Amino acid sequence: MGNRNIALIFSAVLTILSIVSIAVHGFQMGIDFTGGTLIEVGYQKPADLTVLRNTLDTEGFSDATVQNFGTATDVLIRLKPQEGVSSAELSAKVLEAINKNTAEPASVRRVEFVGPQVGDDLAEDGFLAMLYSTICILIYIAWRFEWKFSVGAIIATLHDVIVTLGLFSVLGLEFDLTVLAAVLALIGYSLNDTIVVYDRIRENFRALRNKSTEDIMNISINVTLSRTIMTSVTVLLVLVSLFFLGGEVIHNFAIVLLFGVFFGTYSSIFIASPAALLLGLSPEDLMIPVKEGAELDNRP
Repeated sequence: MGNRNIALIFSAVLTILSIVSIAVHGFQMGIDFTGGTLIEVGYQKPADLTVLRNTLDTEGFSDATVQNFGTATDVLIRLKPQEGVSSAELSAKVLEAINKNTAEPASVRRVEFVGPQVGDDLAEDGFLAMLYSTICILIYIAWRFEWKFSVGAIIATLHDVIVTLGLFSVLGLEFDLTVLAAVLALIGYSLNDTIVVYDRIRENFRALRNKSTEDIMNISINVTLSRTIMTSVTVLLVLVSLFFLGGEVIHNFAIVLLFGVFFGTYSSIFIASPAALLLGLSPEDLMIPVKEGAELDNRP
């Protein structure tokens, strides 16, 4: 808590830079939000996705997303919309490209067009999902703890989400439904760590009545620090495995959570509690009220 001012300034700078980047550069939206063409092809043997991606990139389809669909012999290719080219013409060009230098030609199973309106609806629904989840969390923590805790938790969570999204904007990574799912998972992870710390602070407020609010918060954070570190490290091990072994499709999902877990752990220590302290949180806010007449009942 003694370093809270440095941490708050650092986080404020990161948040402002992230917001500026998002406002200026925006996101590189994936086909889920922009619309485009879905092409499902089949092979007799398991397909080599790396070769397919390199082939499509060489033939001018650098924005194509290639992934297995169901089995190793079924491949789903997603392409962003191209002006003046119909879905039928686009699928024919893709099929010609992937069959040009292969001994085993692929067969087209289906071709579907996803319109921009569908992409707009998905973007709106995704934003509403984050908004509603944040409101529900705010209400729950205010009811379960105290409204100052609730505001502190929301500030910490918004910090994690904005900084992570700012990273995507700066690096120009593709933002699709997989990334949106990772952001929602990040909200849950960040809040889980914050609530663990808050719960210990509440217990110590009632048990350590002779100490200051800052000292109680320090003690609570230190007591939960080993649990926080062990949880974060084990989650990071899983995410690193997903990033290196999960394939191209899940890379961005793993990137969101890798940075999100780091910032979520950081914010639960340096943002959530200091934010509640700045709002004037004190042990009196969480004292159990004495029932009327209880003092009379306790007299000898």
